[in-house]
Amino acid sequence: MAFQSTVPEVTLSSGQKMPVLGLGTATFPPVASEIVVQAVVQAIELGYRHFDTASVYQTESTLGDAIQEAIRVGLIKSREEVFLASKLWCSDAHPLLVAPALQTALRNLKTEYLDLYLIHWPLSMKHGIIEYPPKPEDFLPLDIKSVWAEMEECQRQGLTKSIGVSNFSCKKLGDLLAFATIPPAVNQVELNPCWQQKKLIDYCKANGILVAAFSPLGAAGTSWGHNRVMESEVLKEIAEGKGKTVAQICLRWGYEQGIGVVMKSFNKERLQQNLAIFDWALSDEDCMKIGKIPQRRGQTAEDFIDGNGPFKSIDELWDGEI
Repeated sequence: MAFQSTVPEVTLSSGQKMPVLGLGTATFPPVASEIVVQAVVQAIELGYRHFDTASVYQTESTLGDAIQEAIRVGLIKSREEVFLASKLWCSDAHPLLVAPALQTALRNLKTEYLDLYLIHWPLSMKHGIIEYPPKPEDFLPLDIKSVWAEMEECQRQGLTKSIGVSNFSCKKLGDLLAFATIPPAVNQVELNPCWQQKKLIDYCKANGILVAAFSPLGAAGTSWGHNRVMESEVLKEIAEGKGKTVAQICLRWGYEQGIGVVMKSFNKERLQQNLAIFDWALSDEDCMKIGKIPQRRGQTAEDFIDGNGPFKSIDELWDGEI
């Protein structure tokens, strides 16, 4: 039998509805495809309907397999019941390569359309380079005007229902909005209680762009050197007082900011826990405590900085939003 989702939805500027809580499929280093398929099928059974992937994650085909399996066993009736998002990798961020890259994503995901297609980073690379971390000599400036025109055309042709960006600062969004015929529906960025991005959230809300948070629970291997979010004494105290997990506090906080949240876990118990955030609320005191947490970007993207490349410093990449 098909299972219904209880995850609230938000309406994007494109008019499309998106579940506010999504499951990400980025795994570095990669894990066996069977693990991803099992996790996604379990997530669908629990009530997840929003799934996030990208060309560089190399999980598009696996996610497509999982959706087909969920349909086969009756968890959902059709692909239309899920929201699928993928991203244009930097080496395909060239005007003539946007549509072919999206077509490849559609074949991998075994679907005729995406719900959301994002420009992954505000820079390009030489075509054919999909390795991460990238090599400095492969960096190229992004012709955002021409690339965005092709993104718009993909939406007009029905290859994707919505288009957006990822890792764009307020300034870079402003540059895009100055010429966009179809404005970005989403800007997916690092965002969590230790990097709250209030300026960016306000800017996006004022311009009809939904902010979607990746790393809402923090991550290991950041510039912090550890997962400062999950180890936060402030968040631990709030969680203990409410009988919740730190992850639940983080996800609920994100939901209360009016943003979308894309988390990643392949553990069934945590997947279930992370859904249980919609029938309770943080208190004003909780929010005040979270608001006082020292702020610092966790993922500075130093791999994209090069003295001869488009971005010569972290400050230049993020336009001072660090």
